[in-house]
Amino acid sequence: MKKIILREDEMPTRWYNVIPDIPNGLEPPLDPETLQPVGPEKLAAVFPMGLLEQEMSQERFIDIPQEVLEIYKIWRPSPLVRAYKLEEALGTKAKIFFKNEGVSPVGSHKPNSAVPQAYYNKREGVKRLTTETGAGQWGSALSMAASRFGLECKVYMVRVSYDQKPYRKFIMQTFGAEVAASPSMDTRTGRAILARDPDTPGSLGIAISEALEDASAHDDTNYALGSVLNHVVLHQSITGLEAKKQMEIAGEYPDVIIGCCGGGSNFAGLMVPFIPDYLDGKKIEFIGYEPASCPSMTGGKLAYDSGDVAMMTPLLYMYTLGHDFVPPGIHAGGLRYHGMAPIVSALVRDGIVIPKAVHQMECFEAGILFAKTEGIIPAPETTHAIRGAIIEAMKDPKEPKTILFNFSGHGLIDMAAYDNYLNGKLSDYSYPQEQIDASLARLPKVG
Repeated sequence: MKKIILREDEMPTRWYNVIPDIPNGLEPPLDPETLQPVGPEKLAAVFPMGLLEQEMSQERFIDIPQEVLEIYKIWRPSPLVRAYKLEEALGTKAKIFFKNEGVSPVGSHKPNSAVPQAYYNKREGVKRLTTETGAGQWGSALSMAASRFGLECKVYMVRVSYDQKPYRKFIMQTFGAEVAASPSMDTRTGRAILARDPDTPGSLGIAISEALEDASAHDDTNYALGSVLNHVVLHQSITGLEAKKQMEIAGEYPDVIIGCCGGGSNFAGLMVPFIPDYLDGKKIEFIGYEPASCPSMTGGKLAYDSGDVAMMTPLLYMYTLGHDFVPPGIHAGGLRYHGMAPIVSALVRDGIVIPKAVHQMECFEAGILFAKTEGIIPAPETTHAIRGAIIEAMKDPKEPKTILFNFSGHGLIDMAAYDNYLNGKLSDYSYPQEQIDASLARLPKVG
């Protein structure tokens, strides 16, 4: 069976919340000023209560609103595909399956959270949303979702991606969003950073600061985040819930589950519905592959840190490279974030998730092999998951293991990256440990 497609009426109607099942739980977010646990009232200035309730919920399953389900049906359930030709090219006995989230209207998994975030904001009377975006996939998704609910949207796009990926910008503008290269002259944070370093490539941490400052300055505006937070992982769980049903139909069960990791949303969305099985004794490996140039899990530290440069967010307990870490301008812009989702970080801490780092060149090589064998060009971010799947399949080519990975997005709007790779303009980069150590030395002093 090459492709497993669920019927529309088989789509999950509840999201799965993994928080109650994390063995050692989550550390609470802290107020950056008082260093005390932060309550929902502190965050209500920029988030709707519907999302804050989900952020702090201990319920294992949360109903998906009907209005959200109706929009999900545009592309969900997404197909589960067995990569027969890739297996053949590798000469492996491993079975490789991928959950194809590239079939969404904007070509990635991001609308799984963008749609409910826009819905809950609209329900509570918000008129305008601000956000950040790295490669542009989240900005595209939120722009689309905002347009569906009649909301204005402003996106602060990391400067290097703004220049590298103009078609992402065009998608956002087509959906009616305003797009600014970050750091920008539109905020105090952006102006201050540009005054210090006018040639900065920008970072997600900077763009988050700008979006938060903008939201805080307007009474009709809320902020939306496309990864890291608990409610984003909750929304993305629909991917893994569908995949479990589809694997059952295929008569298979994964030995290894893989995803690329920036902030952690697509990897977490695929793997968290399998966590209860793992805790019940099922033998599964969960492996998150991150870029060697931005190695928050493999090169960072588990500590309290801010989600942004200006330290406007609560302090989150996560694997981090430091809130003012500015990674190099790799083409996998969606993976250029200094911190990892607290949920994924807790699962790494508990020994459930295994983090690994891979280099840019080997990932593009894997992406091109996948395109030639499976007929789909992957986004640069997604190539990290493909490279991970190949690594796992080739550990022992004779071992008949079953591998499942999240194909988080297609790369049809990222062809400049492939052009640079094919013409020898890209190279690998490992961030110097001394610079990571210097960034970590500036972590907030907590406890």
